[in-house]
Amino acid sequence: MTRLDYQAIWISDTHLGLKEARSESLLDFLRHTQCRKLYLVGDIIDVWKMRSGLYWPAINNEIVRTIMRMAREGTEVIYVPGNHDEVFRDYLGLFFGGIRIESEVEHQAADGKRYLILHGDEFDCVVMHNKWLAHIGSSAYDMLLWCNRWFNLVRRRLGMSYWSLSAYLKNKVKEAVKYIGNYEQAVVRAARERNMDGVICGHIHQAALTQFEEITYANCGDWVESCTALAEEADGTIRLIHWAHESVLLLDEVNRYADCTDNGRVVTTG
Repeated sequence: MTRLDYQAIWISDTHLGLKEARSESLLDFLRHTQCRKLYLVGDIIDVWKMRSGLYWPAINNEIVRTIMRMAREGTEVIYVPGNHDEVFRDYLGLFFGGIRIESEVEHQAADGKRYLILHGDEFDCVVMHNKWLAHIGSSAYDMLLWCNRWFNLVRRRLGMSYWSLSAYLKNKVKEAVKYIGNYEQAVVRAARERNMDGVICGHIHQAALTQFEEITYANCGDWVESCTALAEEADGTIRLIHWAHESVLLLDEVNRYADCTDNGRVVTTG
């Protein structure tokens, strides 16, 4: 198997335990990548959803086993819990299966730049001050995902590609756009106050990699709809990966590269 090799990988908002989680795509991503550091940036397991009814298919166990195998084989795995898996915040500083749990962490890239890593829910005023409203919002989002699932089932049968209703609404509804903008500004402000070069977060299911003056803002996105991750190249460059769209092209590229050289960022195993 050919695997993409990175210095670090960040994933967030996989929401394992939610029926709409794109577990197959996530497992495919993990099997085709390797890294020195893997950051799980919150909402990995959707404890909120599991409290209302257990949904845990076998593939979720395989994802957990794959991550734990990475830890055993030398990858430093750090879990930064979010609001949907906040129960793990009771175990900060501890190791489980080789995975370290932290509330936030600093990452220094190969180019010397320093990044603040956190889930980001602490900058969401709804989550922090109106948890009951956050739960209502989460339930509404689940209903939207349910509608989206059936809508895309019809699209697939018509030979059409996946289309995200919630992403469309986020980009079109004025208050949603304002909310995302306020969130980004708050997270960037925190990075600036701590003299960081950038911040890497999750929470809002809106993948991004952009500059706010001298601060890099990077959001992992999610594995419910967008199937996105962040990765650090050998030179310290941070890139945004849209796995659902890029996987075939990326793997074709590295296979061609592997035919030409034994060096570089491509690792081929049996």
